[in-house]
Amino acid sequence: MTSPEPPASAAVEARFAAIVAALAALDGVSLGAGRRGFGSGALLANGRIFAMPGRGGVVLKLPGERVAELIASQDGTPFDAGKGTPMKEWVVLAGQVAEERCLELAREALAFVHRREK
Repeated sequence: MTSPEPPASAAVEARFAAIVAALAALDGVSLGAGRRGFGSGALLANGRIFAMPGRGGVVLKLPGERVAELIASQDGTPFDAGKGTPMKEWVVLAGQVAEERCLELAREALAFVHRREK
């Protein structure tokens, strides 16, 4: 049995709050307040999660190739949602990634989720 995910650190929460402040007012973007379990408190694009705070960093949904690039460059680590198997289109951004870069990647995640809707 896996243990529940620990709460995100204050630094992760602050970084995620900056992303929320920048993106939450965009058309179709909402904060998943009131959700339970996976994605509670996440940013959603038309109901689909694209960014959320997680253990160790901000978690983003990006194309699998992009996730692999971020992991290879040590700007991210695999995200597994506590099930032991990495999710190929999800990455946890490393703490050393600059806030501006995090926002840029969050915008990329939003665009990716929007493209997948079509």
